[in-house]
Amino acid sequence: MAQQFVADQLIEQAQKATGLEEFDSNSYREGLDIFLGDVNKNTVPEAAVERLAGGVVMALANRLKSTAYLKQRPELLARPIEKPVFVFGVPRTGTTLLSNLLAADPARRSPLTWEIDDPVPPPTSATLYNDPRALARLEMERQMLAARPEMGKYYRSSAIYPNECVFFMAHDFKTLMWESRGKLPNYRDWLLQTDMTSAYEYHKRFLQMLQADAPGVWNLKMPSHALWIPTLLKIYPDARLIWTHRDPLTATGSFCSLLSLAHQTFSGDVDKEYLGQNCLYQAQQHAERIMDARDKFGEDRIIDVHYS
Repeated sequence: MAQQFVADQLIEQAQKATGLEEFDSNSYREGLDIFLGDVNKNTVPEAAVERLAGGVVMALANRLKSTAYLKQRPELLARPIEKPVFVFGVPRTGTTLLSNLLAADPARRSPLTWEIDDPVPPPTSATLYNDPRALARLEMERQMLAARPEMGKYYRSSAIYPNECVFFMAHDFKTLMWESRGKLPNYRDWLLQTDMTSAYEYHKRFLQMLQADAPGVWNLKMPSHALWIPTLLKIYPDARLIWTHRDPLTATGSFCSLLSLAHQTFSGDVDKEYLGQNCLYQAQQHAERIMDARDKFGEDRIIDVHYS
């Protein structure tokens, strides 16, 4: 019988691992249930079961830890996030490249890979790049790339580089990161039409925690911010928006390669026909929803940056 993932069991694992019981809200639960319902229709290879379950438990555990930390320091939720920069676009159009370039400005504050993965306690400005958690993650990364050098072809990251909002919006189980875990059309369709308010409210809470002792003007990136610009602007009305552009054939081909690797990793199988249809559909959704936002908020509300 195929592995069946049970939400209550994974939640209990996260609670036991952290010694914490309380979530700030249950807004994550609908997305978690739909995601696991889709996953349970597939056959997850034995080698991927622990990896997939571990990712879910880690997201839940970090939400528990963030909730507890903000309960200890509630004044952080009153601190503003002013004029954050959001980089987005059709996937594989250079959002990482631009985000890393912007992060070279010392006046900017980017969420770094290590602090997203291990956010409590949040770092200080002095320890952003030399916290023991960062150094341990750098060593783990070195070992991973030595074992699987092909990973570097698709996604160039580092413990001390800026990373995507997707990895903490995942705590609300409303991101395309979860959809990349396999052939999950029900989760995808739900995600593309659901109200994303709770995900962006949680996004803001998480940043307010990270900036507790390491403030700055936030530099943020996630291609799929493109899908929810009206909700983003509801939570961050003074946000500065940047749309990255690249040849669509090149970008979509790269997108297919990235998701192919993800499907192979988490489901052990790649349905190329589905993947081709899904990547084209998602790329189209990204582009059309940005154009819809431009029609709604004005042409000049979004800055264009070309890959070349």
